[in-house]
Amino acid sequence: MNRISKYATTLQKSAILLLMLAVPVCMLGQKKGESKPSAPAKSAPAHSSGGGASGGGSHGSTPTHSSTPSHSAATGHTTSTGGTRGATTGHTATTGGTRGTTTGRAATTGGTHTSATGHTATTGGTHTPATARAATSTRTGSSASASHTPPGKTVSLKGGGTASVRPNGSIRSINRNGMTIQHNVNGGRTVVSERNGARIVTSGRGGYVQRAYVVRGGRTFVSRTYVVGGVVHVGVYRSYYWGGRPYYGYYPGYWYHPGFYAWGYRPWGVGVYWGVGAWGWGGAPWWGYYGGWWNPYPVYASPAFWLTDYLIASSLQSAYAAREDAHADEMAADAQASAGGGDAAPAASNGVQLTPEVKEAIAEEVKAQLAAQQAQASAQGGGSAGAAPAPASGQVPPALDPAMRTFVVDTNVTAVGNGQECGLTGGDVLTRLTDTPDADQTVNVSVGASKKGDCPTGQTVAVKVDDLQEMYNHFQEQLNNGMGELAKKQGTGGIPAAPDTGTTASDVPPPAPDNTAAKALQDQQQAADQTETQVKQETASAGGGSQ
Repeated sequence: MNRISKYATTLQKSAILLLMLAVPVCMLGQKKGESKPSAPAKSAPAHSSGGGASGGGSHGSTPTHSSTPSHSAATGHTTSTGGTRGATTGHTATTGGTRGTTTGRAATTGGTHTSATGHTATTGGTHTPATARAATSTRTGSSASASHTPPGKTVSLKGGGTASVRPNGSIRSINRNGMTIQHNVNGGRTVVSERNGARIVTSGRGGYVQRAYVVRGGRTFVSRTYVVGGVVHVGVYRSYYWGGRPYYGYYPGYWYHPGFYAWGYRPWGVGVYWGVGAWGWGGAPWWGYYGGWWNPYPVYASPAFWLTDYLIASSLQSAYAAREDAHADEMAADAQASAGGGDAAPAASNGVQLTPEVKEAIAEEVKAQLAAQQAQASAQGGGSAGAAPAPASGQVPPALDPAMRTFVVDTNVTAVGNGQECGLTGGDVLTRLTDTPDADQTVNVSVGASKKGDCPTGQTVAVKVDDLQEMYNHFQEQLNNGMGELAKKQGTGGIPAAPDTGTTASDVPPPAPDNTAAKALQDQQQAADQTETQVKQETASAGGGSQ
């Protein structure tokens, strides 16, 4: 019994010892298993599936974009280096195919969007001359971050209004007494105001005065009287009202017969040799300055490629004129250096930057626009142009049309990328990536081609929708002018004969020029000069301002 008693006692002590050891272990295990309260997640921009920050309706099946100041590779938007964008909620792309339908980003008809580092559109994709157009551009090493807020500070002015000041102390913009003054980083000033029902816009050597014109078939049209370098011309623009804001799209004053548009985007069947001499560019200062930046086609297989070079040349001539306005003394030296040296390497170039792939994207956009104009001309001839029209508030403006992605810059524009400003000049090529404006009325674009000193090729930057719309307007106007040149040259110089090149007056013909436009533009420039003098004095003495 003693042995049994001693054995029992030993067992009891062992059990107590094991229990004492087990309790800390359990407590330790419980402590490890407890989850700490998670720290608040950093706010990452998300692509919302609703309307844009502008307060307008959504694009239905078009991509939507929340009004956030920047894009970061975080939840809601994942990128993979050198590959397809990750399939994340909020934004998905597929390699070389149609943009995937994901939460917050719907697929668009015919749009392709292959993603590499950051946003990347497909290289050398094809625009079908119909509703299905592919987004094309050459983009390598693009950053996924495109902060829409430029650096600097905002100063409240004593007499009312605000001024945006760059970090170096220069004035970026002024908003005062109904007038907006914008200074581009590449030079030049744009002034906009509304006076007595007219919109007055001055820039460089001139500007335009826009007034309400007519309403036809439920659509509203405005007229613009341009005065540039003393030359006056009038254009008609259709009004769009989208996302709570007005936009204005170029509307031709006449239409060619439908067969001529079809001739414009179909192959000639023979190669047409055309050189700088045939174009007449050889001795032009703009060609000496920009000529090495691109290579015109040595042979044209169809009118669309001829028109592509015509459009690029037009944009570069505009860029040269804008640079001349902004830097008169510097440009005089450039012109003297390049006189008679049309084939010399230009100062503005680091070699050819407008690659064949990007030129192909422009050419395909030309074909698509000609096909659209052919359809409109057919409707005009059939008397159905005004049948069941889309009202001004019921159709997305061309600058945001999901079927249109490629834009050619027509004049100096300031963009914002990675929290810094950079400039774009005439002839640079952009691919729009997002379709819904943010709170600052900007969308993201990829720079497909740019010149020395402009926003780098491949960068993702934010550009104002109004600037994209004016690029579209210039593209349309120059395309119309180029068709006019082809109508004169067809059947000569090796260019095949075209079908009927007759024209039909538009259902909205342009009015007579506004004879008060020149005075209104002059008065606005003087008022802007006075305002700037006052604001510079105020901002120079201001010790504060809000960032």
